[in-house]
Amino acid sequence: MGARLPPLRLLTVFETVLRTGSVQKAASDLNVTQPAVSQALKTLEDYVGTRLLDRSKRPATLTEAGRILQAGVSEGLGRIAEAFVQIRSLQNAAEQSVTVACSVGTATYWLMPRLADFYSEHQNIAVNVLTTAGAPEFQPGVDLVIRYGTGRWTDGRSVKLFDERVVPVCSPLVAKRIEAEGGLSTATLLHVRSDDNSWLTWKDYLSLNGLPENRALGRYFTNYVQATQAALSGQGVLLGWESNAGDLVREGRLVVFGETAYYPKEAFFLVSPTTSERGEAVRLLTEWIIGLGNGGNGVGASA
Repeated sequence: MGARLPPLRLLTVFETVLRTGSVQKAASDLNVTQPAVSQALKTLEDYVGTRLLDRSKRPATLTEAGRILQAGVSEGLGRIAEAFVQIRSLQNAAEQSVTVACSVGTATYWLMPRLADFYSEHQNIAVNVLTTAGAPEFQPGVDLVIRYGTGRWTDGRSVKLFDERVVPVCSPLVAKRIEAEGGLSTATLLHVRSDDNSWLTWKDYLSLNGLPENRALGRYFTNYVQATQAALSGQGVLLGWESNAGDLVREGRLVVFGETAYYPKEAFFLVSPTTSERGEAVRLLTEWIIGLGNGGNGVGASA
């Protein structure tokens, strides 16, 4: 018999704190008080019998037990979310609902901020966004997929949305500090661990641009959203992909450090299955997303 699981609400609070980056933001996201979030975390730690967060550091970091639980919760809640998507696909009328799958970074920093414009024109259509840790795949209930790559996939029709541009980005205060201390060669770099070899690493970026190797102790994250939140809070320098960091730069929350940009050969594509019967809602969202890319609203001319 398997181990008895804690209440789902405790795991949900834990996942929300990690996803948003703070107890305060998690409380706002869950529409509860900060003490309620802190108490839920304490209750969860009591349940598992060990600390999940190292509170001796600011901001608090995950312990080894916390990292293990994070991986399990992320996968478990992700599977639950996928199950609900599939259930809703059986219940919702195809003409009124569209599901788009994309990476969590693309959803958070590119698609979601722009969806309000789509809803202003199509209030009767519900757009469900399914986020994935890796490259999104077609599964039951998914109508469209946004992918990064060469476009040569065999499971659907690919339409190019926009090219990419990669530059170092950080908070304005960090930029001033590291400029005075020696630049990228001594800066704290923020790394994202990924199984996708098409995503540029700091080692790749420095080597391709003939820049000195960085030997400072970096910080590592499991997804781009976590790393971006670290950059926003002044923890170091991130490789900023235009699709994800471009809006933050244009808003002044992040700044580009240096003038050396890298332009990958891969790009972003909208992929639709070749065998699907496209309803009106899918057609309208497809045309709108393609218009974002081709109309110059996908990414800025510069970061």
